[in-house]
Amino acid sequence: MATNHLLEIQQYGQSIWMDNLSRDMIQSGELENLVKNQGISGITSNPAIFEKAITGNAIYDADIEAGIREVLPTYKIYESLIFPDIRNACDILRPVYEATNSLDGYVSIEVPPTIAHDTQATIAEARRYFQEIGRENVMIKIPGTEAGLPAIEQAISEGININVTLLFAVQSYINAAWAYIRGLEKRVTEGRDISKIASVASFFLSRIDSNIDGKIDAKLQRGVDDINDEAVLRGVRGKIAIANAKIAYQEYKKITSTDAWQALSTKGAKVQRLLWASTSTKDPSYSDVMYVDQLIGKDTVNTLPPATIKACADHCNVSDRLETGTLEAYTLIESLKQPDITIDINTVMDELLAEGIDKFVQPFQSLMNSLEGKVKLLSPV
Repeated sequence: MATNHLLEIQQYGQSIWMDNLSRDMIQSGELENLVKNQGISGITSNPAIFEKAITGNAIYDADIEAGIREVLPTYKIYESLIFPDIRNACDILRPVYEATNSLDGYVSIEVPPTIAHDTQATIAEARRYFQEIGRENVMIKIPGTEAGLPAIEQAISEGININVTLLFAVQSYINAAWAYIRGLEKRVTEGRDISKIASVASFFLSRIDSNIDGKIDAKLQRGVDDINDEAVLRGVRGKIAIANAKIAYQEYKKITSTDAWQALSTKGAKVQRLLWASTSTKDPSYSDVMYVDQLIGKDTVNTLPPATIKACADHCNVSDRLETGTLEAYTLIESLKQPDITIDINTVMDELLAEGIDKFVQPFQSLMNSLEGKVKLLSPV
């Protein structure tokens, strides 16, 4: 029988979550099979995933019609579709949650992306989602924006599991990690238990390489004077995201060795694991599992779309590589400042965060429009 490399990865202390969710997957038994037999120990979702699941799928029509009869606004109809899916997925993953002592077995759902820059609205929605979904193993996604950080801190202090999403810059990850720590500290001062709270920091990968590769290709297309300059530029392509992630992991190790973290750890706190997101390779010349193979390591999560799950189960080359080539990673990031490259990584990260929010707002609004269209279509005349 062929080796399932997804199961192999678990031996290195990394959990594999799936970046996908639909009612079809739940009802067909596919999700249960992935959890029981394929080593999938969590789920992440986002507005783009829900748009794809709901739009043009008759499986949701009965619930939409029920919402119409109750004269629910479109947004409430949307919640009446996704909340049951999240609950059912949580129930399927509940045995994993229990077997791992609440480390894994989570299902992530995003607060509306339209409130990414509104702290108070984000806190209110995170609180409401957590209460209304009513599952201990639901994890609320909050973007790691400036407005998101105090919301993350507050939600953690209230015992809400948080997936900090849209992290691109290493400093953004550090900020998210300290927001988690402050939230736990606040909870401790209030005399409350911190041992059941979980958080992940979702660090995005392929979008970084797509952005930087695009800039490099534009420079190469314009032409470079020196053959060495061309070699330097080509040498950077497809390598920055993984280098950036390896540096973020070194920061994780520094943070978890601080007195502040150690004090929380003695009270049962769980580490906020780095989660590798945006892991489907966009450039066909790259390995389809490069964002898996190169970042296997302890206390991390990798969330994979279905195609990457299949590819990895088949041909991932499993080894603990997260702390290999760390020095080269720092050198590579520093090389972007060279006169023959001159790519400002901070500008790139700012661009990606803005784009990332937009990439969730657009499908969310598109889904709202589609639902409105379905409401009109299914409403009795």
